[in-house]
Amino acid sequence: MKLSQPLKIFPTALHACSYLPGRIARNAVIDPSFPMSPTVYDYLIKSGFRRSGQQVYKPYCQSCTKCATTRIHVATFKPSRSQRRNWKTNQDIIIKINKGNFKDEYLTLYAEYLADRHESDDYEDVDEFLTSDWCNTQFIEFYFANKLVGVATVDVLESGLSAVYTFFDSSIGSKRGLGVFAVLWQIEQAKKLKLDYVYPGYWIEDCKKMNYKTRYQPIEGLVDGLWRSLPKT
Repeated sequence: MKLSQPLKIFPTALHACSYLPGRIARNAVIDPSFPMSPTVYDYLIKSGFRRSGQQVYKPYCQSCTKCATTRIHVATFKPSRSQRRNWKTNQDIIIKINKGNFKDEYLTLYAEYLADRHESDDYEDVDEFLTSDWCNTQFIEFYFANKLVGVATVDVLESGLSAVYTFFDSSIGSKRGLGVFAVLWQIEQAKKLKLDYVYPGYWIEDCKKMNYKTRYQPIEGLVDGLWRSLPKT
């Protein structure tokens, strides 16, 4: 695509890797003054970029290429036996799509999820982390017994749905596999919208919390500048 102006990319400072102990990492960040749009972001996500809030970035490490952005081609996706069982089990979950703003009622759920999964209580400015001014972001709400039990934040792009972040009530979500159900729902929703892909984020083979993505087959990863099939791990 032709951009309206030159795209400037800046490297961040070196920092400890959040995923692989003992590694040093840094990112390449798009100039925040660049007029970002859903069309431009759709182009960039195909080149390995993701967003966190308003910031668009991709890993730019000197001696490591372990992070591979991924995409699931929804037309060829074949759920595993456990994924089919998960989908059937969760058919009593009521789903509502919030196309508006981040709701205050999400905060308690998010804070409890962080405390349980990441042993953290840093939930300030979570709405800024999940949303941006220029992207078409939706909050997919999951209800069980009239109670909000999960939220999946999703960007709607021209080529697919990009998973931003999912959080849920661990007492229910872990038992029912709401994280898995959220991905399966996004795949089905992309089909309904006649989109090609679901972009679930970065895959890191040696990181347990990041290597689950290859359970959704077939899946491709951007490796050395080319989209390649990734084996199930």
